[in-house]
Amino acid sequence: MRRMEGEGMNGFSCEFRVRYQETDQMGVVYHANYLTWFEVGRTEMIRSLGMPYQTLEARGLLLPLIEADLKFKQPAKYDDTVTIYTRVTAFTHLRLDFAYEVKRGEELLVTGSTRHVWVNRDWKPTRIDREAPDLYALIGSHM
Repeated sequence: MRRMEGEGMNGFSCEFRVRYQETDQMGVVYHANYLTWFEVGRTEMIRSLGMPYQTLEARGLLLPLIEADLKFKQPAKYDDTVTIYTRVTAFTHLRLDFAYEVKRGEELLVTGSTRHVWVNRDWKPTRIDREAPDLYALIGSHM
């Protein structure tokens, strides 16, 4: 995991090798696994900011997914080394949007985005700027 720099965007990257169990009968990564990879990128990014999901949950904050989008360019295959690039693209007191790129070397394989909403343990929308102003400032500083 490393922080991405340049081109006016702050983000994080995470490299790993495609496991056999992530592929389908066609020998390529099964499409739903990219959403799992997005989650890995997102959770590792949040962890690297010093605010792992366990800490958020202990504070009574949840960040459920409400929307996802994927665009497939090229397939990843078993034993490929891929990198997931994750960055925050939009941020309000109620919502957090991420963008992702999956690459094999310099080759772009998949792009995508997810949208999340801040809720409390009762699944009621909650304003992060009021409930956790430190977290709100931390995320804002990485836009």
